[in-house]
Amino acid sequence: METDRRRTFAIISHPDAGKTTVTEKLLLLGNAIVMAGTIKARKSNRHAASDWMKMEQERGISVTTSVMQFDHGGRVVNLLDTPGHEDFSEDTYRTLTAVDSALMVIDGSKGVEPRTIRLLEICRMRDTPVFTFINKLDREIRDPVELIDEIEDVLAIECAPMSWPIGAGSAFRGVYLLASDRIVCYESGHGDKRREWRVIEGLDSDEARSWLGDQHQGFADEVELVRGASHPFDEEEFLAGRRTPVFFGTALGNFGVEHFLDCFAQHAPAPGSRKASVDGAATRSVQPHEAKFSGFVFKIQANMDPKHRDRIAFLRVCSGGYRPGMRLRHVRTGRDIKVGNAVTFMAGDRVQAEEAWAGDIIGLYNHGAISIGDTFTEGEELRFEGVPNFAPELFQVVRARDPLRAKQLEKGVRQLSEEGATQVFFPLARNDIVLGAVGALQFDVVAHRLDAEYRADCVFAPGDIFTARWVACDDQRRLGEFKSRNLARLAIDGGGHLAYLASSRTNLSLTEERWPEIRFAAAREHAAVVS
Repeated sequence: METDRRRTFAIISHPDAGKTTVTEKLLLLGNAIVMAGTIKARKSNRHAASDWMKMEQERGISVTTSVMQFDHGGRVVNLLDTPGHEDFSEDTYRTLTAVDSALMVIDGSKGVEPRTIRLLEICRMRDTPVFTFINKLDREIRDPVELIDEIEDVLAIECAPMSWPIGAGSAFRGVYLLASDRIVCYESGHGDKRREWRVIEGLDSDEARSWLGDQHQGFADEVELVRGASHPFDEEEFLAGRRTPVFFGTALGNFGVEHFLDCFAQHAPAPGSRKASVDGAATRSVQPHEAKFSGFVFKIQANMDPKHRDRIAFLRVCSGGYRPGMRLRHVRTGRDIKVGNAVTFMAGDRVQAEEAWAGDIIGLYNHGAISIGDTFTEGEELRFEGVPNFAPELFQVVRARDPLRAKQLEKGVRQLSEEGATQVFFPLARNDIVLGAVGALQFDVVAHRLDAEYRADCVFAPGDIFTARWVACDDQRRLGEFKSRNLARLAIDGGGHLAYLASSRTNLSLTEERWPEIRFAAAREHAAVVS
């Protein structure tokens, strides 16, 4: 079945570990692009295919999630390129709910970095299988054994080396593939296109001895040590998220990435079952091979085509198949809609989807009715779980520099907040618009996009907000009392949910003590408030 061919994964890394370059080379190997362009290449105006937004191309950072599909080794591979910047961790978290495995990219000169630790924790929460690629072997790196030890100690995951480097930096000569007993020889200067590398069969062969020369005995001893001291690859341990196959290479030199990709095609998990609540009560496991379509929205992107001011909802298919013209139920609203123009993606490019199966990502045109976390089915009242909205950590009041552009400003912040990277709050007692974010860069992105996409130049001012909590109460009379007594600190968010904007930690604690019947939630899921 088509579903069995699907493999859906995301790339996770600390900023500057080379994630976007790895993405480029995967697309090159999958024949999805003809020539790879490193970010901000000096001699050309090419930018990475996955960094399609104008600001990303200017700054050389990934701040949105791109979706790319290509074929390799008989598999249909769906690659989700997550935001690399730490200020976009919530967007990354939601993206990781839509994948079946992940590739962790580590800078060989730096080892495990803080963002890598956090992202792997998120993968572990869902027992997501993880591959590892240790990058930048064309530069001086830390001792490979030391890197393996650090991954095991800091990330608490067993490592199974699949390849082992021969030298590093200017002395980098290639890698040895442990399972097949082959040496793949590296030559610099071939990073932007596909090529066949020289392969030497057998580390103990005359050809290997001749090629390695004086290095042969030392490297053979090192390999023997690695074999004896490390874990072998074990599919069961890998699929349980307890062991990671490790590859070495240089994405910039387009070397070593193909070794990961071949292993990925062979061992990455096919789409699995997903938990969903039925009619808002009992839960059931939705199987990918079920005949009827179901899926959930994990991201919304506004203005993928600036000429058309469109919004696309990214939907992960969980069961069944999509056909153009089919009728789907938008479960949250109860409306049945005919979907004839869903799209598939190649970074900024998109084409009409002729079909899609469990594991695929499709885009639905959204005119404001679709929210992150929404479920679509062929009629069943399902709701997929685990796509949360977290309380922001930073807040700014946003105003239009030109008061005559206030309407464009409100439209812009509403639409951009639908994407989930920022959240918007409208205080009940005043006419301000408050933006909430996880990191400061998100405010820069919003300002840039409001100006570029909505022609609403804006200014930010600090507000007296420490944090936000979504509030709910089973007793409507008591909720009404709470609202009337705390009007100055209440707001409605972009999804229409009531929120309390606390001025300080003390203010929040005292309010929670005074109103024990009110639930104050630091996260909400879909339209529901969760603790």
